[in-house]
Order: sequence, then C-alpha cells, then structure tokens
Amino acid sequence: MHFELKFGRVLLAAGTLSVALAIGGCASTPDPSDEAAVQAYNEANDPLEPMNRYFFEVNHFLDEVIVKPFAGYYHTALPQFAQDSVRNVVRNLHSPTILANDLFQGGFNRAGDTSSRFLINSTLGVGGLIDVADMFGIKYHDEDFGQTLGYYGSGEGPYLMLPVLGPSNPRDLTGKLVDYALDPLTWVGYIYNVGWINTVRGGLEGLDTRARNMQAIEELQKGSVDFYATIRSLYRQHRNDAIRNGEDPNDALSGITNDIPADGEDAPTVMLTPAKTQTDGEPQVSEAN
Repeated sequence: MHFELKFGRVLLAAGTLSVALAIGGCASTPDPSDEAAVQAYNEANDPLEPMNRYFFEVNHFLDEVIVKPFAGYYHTALPQFAQDSVRNVVRNLHSPTILANDLFQGGFNRAGDTSSRFLINSTLGVGGLIDVADMFGIKYHDEDFGQTLGYYGSGEGPYLMLPVLGPSNPRDLTGKLVDYALDPLTWVGYIYNVGWINTVRGGLEGLDTRARNMQAIEELQKGSVDFYATIRSLYRQHRNDAIRNGEDPNDALSGITNDIPADGEDAPTVMLTPAKTQTDGEPQVSEAN
C-alpha cells in the first residue's frame, strides 16, 4: 500500500505539472531582436516560470506554517548528538541506492567506500547511529540516478518547481523514480506491509535537513532580491557540481535538496555575483565569509 501511495504522490506532482502547463503556465518568449532578454531567458532555462513561481509560493507557505515550526521544535528538543544520530541513520539507510549509482557510473573506488561505510556503521556504528567510518577516514558521499543520467550526458531539461517535492527538472525527477524503485526499503515496506518505515525515514530526513539549515536559508532569503531566482540558480549549479562529484554537501541548498551537512558544520551563507563567462550560463555563486 505504501508503495502505491508514495509512487502515486510523485505521479500526482507530475500530473499537476501537466495540467498547469496545459492551462498556460509558459513564460512568454522574448523578442528575438532583444539579445539581452534572449540571453537571460536561455540562461534561466525556465520556460514554465509563471507556473513554477506559483508552486514555489505554495511550497514556501507550507514550509513556513508546517515544516519550519516542527524543525524548530526538533532542533530545540533534541541534543546535538541525537540529531547527529538521526542524520547518520538516514545516511546509512541510503547506502544501497548510493552504491548502485556508484556502480552505474563505474566509480568502483567510491563504491568501495560506500560498501565499507555501510558495513562499518551498521555493525560498529550500532545500526548507523554512530558514523564510525568517518572516524576511520572513509568520508560520506551522495549519488543518485539523476546524477548518473547526467554523468552519461543526459540534459537536465527545463527547470521545474514541483508541488511538495521542490526544485527539479525532468532528468532529476526521472532519477527520483528510479532511486525509489532501487531502494530496498521500498520493497520491504511493500512486501511486508510496513510502509511506515519509509514514512518515518522520510519525515526524519526532511526535519533534520531543515533544522540544520534554518539560519542559512533565512539569511539566503533576506539577502536575495528574488528568492525564487536565487534558489533556481543555486539548485542548477548544485546539481551540475554533484554530477562532477565536486559538490560539497554542506551548502545552503541542503535543506531544499536531499543533502545533509557533515558533523558540526553549518551550511555557509551564499550570495550571487554577476555572471561573467561560464559555459553553463549560470550566475556565479560565492561563499560569504
């Protein structure tokens, strides 16, 4: 039952997207004679911007009235070591999916790290509560099928802001569906009718990531002239860096995407600087020290 509900929720988001597009959620194409406007339009890669902005406001409202208050209670009620344990368990449970994508990309050294982390943390780390592997110098890294598709040259497609699911694109949305099917817990929940395991894991992961990035996201919002455009730019750069395995998971988008900061590290405040010459047409992002 849980499999159908969770899969159905993703399909509902995709269906809502299709309906909104049919209603007319496309941004108007600029006058071809206006080179600056055309360049900005192409760089944004956001032909569905009116619809995306609508869903962004819906998601922001839900975050403010539901997620953010609970994240605040979570951060206040649980001591740091307990929050770290939640994060460690969530990471450990994602290991099979990460391992699969390591192998899909031919990253055998990274696959070895993922396997070692899972074995060490599942045993010496008491089911993943303690990140013993990190103490041994085996660092955490994340991989997903969206990154795998990008690794093999698949384009991202137009930027999407999905209801509830947040920033995405057709490539990453496809990746989420594949990762969901690859996750052993998906099938455990479906076969043994214990779907609450996935629900609890997803809830704790979302709560933990939001709590860890509370201040960084607030500062990002205050410092942004256009919060929507800032999130759009940062998400696309984040995903491009992740595909190249150059992404530091301790960034200000970790509360919006699915990355979780490392022990004792806060997500840095980031700011946009004017774009100069970049191959992907993205504004540059620099850390505010």
